[in-house]
Amino acid sequence: MHAFTLALSRLAAKVTLVVLIAAGSGIMLMTALIAWGVFGRFILNDTPTWVEAGSLLLMAWFIFLGAAVGVRESDHMGFESLLAYVPRHVEAGLVLFIQSLILLFGIAMVVYGLQLVDKGWTDRIPLIGIAKSWDYMPLVVGGALVVFFSIERVLLILTGVQRAPLRVQADRVGGGEL
Repeated sequence: MHAFTLALSRLAAKVTLVVLIAAGSGIMLMTALIAWGVFGRFILNDTPTWVEAGSLLLMAWFIFLGAAVGVRESDHMGFESLLAYVPRHVEAGLVLFIQSLILLFGIAMVVYGLQLVDKGWTDRIPLIGIAKSWDYMPLVVGGALVVFFSIERVLLILTGVQRAPLRVQADRVGGGEL
């Protein structure tokens, strides 16, 4: 199980890199779209109508992708600050409980996101004309990544590779960020 966990963790690191590149590319593309919209409106006096809808769609993608990476890196909003105040024998159980909640949330994102995707194929996003389902796809993909990264984190804890998020471990020894 230990070898499987380490292999999964290596895969998760590669997936994280791809996801961060995609999210960063989305931010850059959205910035370019908004700049084009401003240029069109104030210089050309012809506002491209699709810029706002396209930018919002890109924003949903990079937000959900970034949130999933935050789960892997333990940079998400969670209960980790509580870990600095609990006894060590409670720490692993609390970390597993937190990760279980995150895992369940990721599953809910996928399940309910798929329902929204399924219902949105007949509706169109105004001004860009693509299926409304594309608005909900980031929820599904982000949720699937949250599930994947949560499973990795649980396996790392169960195999003893990791006790708590690195930040909490560093704070306990007074070293700050690692």
